Amino acid sequence: MRQFLNIVSYIFHPLFIPVGGTSLYFLVTPKYSSLELQSGNILPIFILTVIIPIIFFLILKNMGFINSIFLPTIKERKYPLYISCVLLLMILYKVIPNNYVHELFYFFTGLLTATCTALILLFLKFKTSLHLLGMGSILMFMIGLSIHFEINITLAISVFTLMTGLVATSRLYLKAHNRSELLIGLLIGLCSQLIILKYWL
Repeated sequence: MRQFLNIVSYIFHPLFIPVGGTSLYFLVTPKYSSLELQSGNILPIFILTVIIPIIFFLILKNMGFINSIFLPTIKERKYPLYISCVLLLMILYKVIPNNYVHELFYFFTGLLTATCTALILLFLKFKTSLHLLGMGSILMFMIGLSIHFEINITLAISVFTLMTGLVATSRLYLKAHNRSELLIGLLIGLCSQLIILKYWL
């Protein structure tokens, strides 16, 4: 059981949320985007939000600033969140303007807002769940896409809701977070996207 929940935590690691949301957008709305537009967004976003953070993680680990990819302590979380904020800003100012996709721009604006909120909470000595923050962000983004494009993806939303519950269970079982940290993380993810919805729906 522990091994299975560890795998769940790796699969739904917050590192994969930006590229996951981008891929989801193009899967849900294929008729609104060309292959060139898809590759022009997915590839640079993958490099900026997966490859570069992994490189920074290895550097920070070798320097002794962090010990685990799950960032168990408040001190360990600050550096990756600083880096994440910078990379999300780069996507908003450099990647999306070159291949402009209205909905993705606001998705990443919501992600940046959520990441900054999590960083502020760290200074208040509160460690929120980045796993649930990411899951909440994608879940609300899926609901927004369904409404905006009038596409019935109720089944996908239901499955992802169950996956969100599974991720929360894994984080509790592994004692990575308590219930309040999971709840606050989920609310930050949901609300950051919910507030942005009025700008693109």
